[in-house]
Amino acid sequence: MKLFTFPKNRRLVRNSQFKDVLGRGLRVSNGVLTLYMAKNDCGYPRLGVSVGKFWGSAVVRNRLKRLLREAFRQSQDQIPANFDYVLMISRSGEKSDKSAAKKAVKQLTFELVRSSLLALVNQAKASDDVTVKQ
Repeated sequence: MKLFTFPKNRRLVRNSQFKDVLGRGLRVSNGVLTLYMAKNDCGYPRLGVSVGKFWGSAVVRNRLKRLLREAFRQSQDQIPANFDYVLMISRSGEKSDKSAAKKAVKQLTFELVRSSLLALVNQAKASDDVTVKQ
């Protein structure tokens, strides 16, 4: 297996970077994740992760962020370069039952997150082929 690194230059860290992707990016979602995707000029994919306080304490949120970053890191060869990605945990349908939502998120596994990420990227490519081919 090829060793992939995830240096700081491959991360979205500033608020302006997040706003740029959220403002002009394509949005796709499934029951687990929400992905925003926007073209960049870097020549490599960059990732931003956002997990709100809705999902629990700092310990839980940091675990979720680690899962999302690791799924992205190990999937870099399977996603298009020249794009910025912002990943968020989906809140679809969980607004009514907050405790059940938090319990489900605590049970997320790496494989589920990775397969969900790859499915969302493929869905975004299929729905916006013109942007991906540029």
